[in-house]
Amino acid sequence: MATNDFDRAMREGFADAIGFVGGALAGWGLGRLLGVDFIASTDWNAQQMGALVLIVVGCGVGRWAARRVILKDKP
Repeated sequence: MATNDFDRAMREGFADAIGFVGGALAGWGLGRLLGVDFIASTDWNAQQMGALVLIVVGCGVGRWAARRVILKDKP
């Protein structure tokens, strides 16, 4: 029983880490495709805030998607 809890916790942690980083990279890439590079910029304007929102949303969507894929059909 404790082994199942540990295995599930490890899968959840792995899914969170992969999804969070992958989603952030996807959001950053989308921002770059739109012409705004939040990471390389030193400005704080509306475009940079929009790019930051893309990164944050990417983190959430990536985490959600990774959990759906990695934890699918697992108790």
